[in-house]
Amino acid sequence: FILGETCSALLLFISIMTMFMSGVVAIFEYDLKKIIALSTLSQLGMMMFSISLGLYELAFFHLLTHALFKALLFLCAGVLIHGAGNTQDIRSFGGLSLNFPLVTVCMNLANLSLCGVPFLAGFYSKDLIVDLACQYSWGIFILLMMFICLSLTVLYSVRLTYLSFVGPYGGGTSISVCESDYSLVGPVVILSFTSLVSGPILSWLNFPAPALIFLPAFLKWGALFFVGVSLLVMLSLQGLTYSYKWGAVSNFSGLMWFLPWLTGQGFSMKTLKNA
Repeated sequence: FILGETCSALLLFISIMTMFMSGVVAIFEYDLKKIIALSTLSQLGMMMFSISLGLYELAFFHLLTHALFKALLFLCAGVLIHGAGNTQDIRSFGGLSLNFPLVTVCMNLANLSLCGVPFLAGFYSKDLIVDLACQYSWGIFILLMMFICLSLTVLYSVRLTYLSFVGPYGGGTSISVCESDYSLVGPVVILSFTSLVSGPILSWLNFPAPALIFLPAFLKWGALFFVGVSLLVMLSLQGLTYSYKWGAVSNFSGLMWFLPWLTGQGFSMKTLKNA
């Protein structure tokens, strides 16, 4: 029993730090596919966080909903990369909403679902995880880190939307004719519909009996407060779109906190040198 509690506490700490690390790194990243991959890592941390609390069915529910809107994100990213001259650098995008109106709507819908905006697919699973986590007495540090990780999700999602669709033109090529290819936009539209309706449908299938959650008002509104504040901060701090202003912080985040070097590249380098 003591070993089980120790493993749960260790998994809780690792999952929280994984969510935090991936969110911070995604804010300073410019590769479109890497940003979406880092958001996947963040949501995997959220699933492990749910498992550490003993909410196994809820973690599986979040896995299902996340698979739908994350598949939509990757498909939209593929259309953008194909239409932008096969470049993945979001600094060369800018103003793509004029050339890709349908993909813009679908990708922003997936981003909003990723942020947990009410009544989209991601809301039904993330809100349940946050509410039930607030009922566990893990201390103010875990709750604060959880809310900060939710804010980081909003930060890099808004940054991605701004640099890709709203911000000034970055100088890259753009082929708007790719939206007329139904083999590209057809699956995007279908997955957009599933991102709208899969949340309540999967919720009814997985949890036929409703659950009553009693929380203080400041905890119930905490997630919405942090999401709103992070949205305002990202809209006002456009310096986050230019990494050279952040110096060492940007380099440290771009290197994934030196984890690739510590876990694989450092050992491979030593082995190849000795070979």
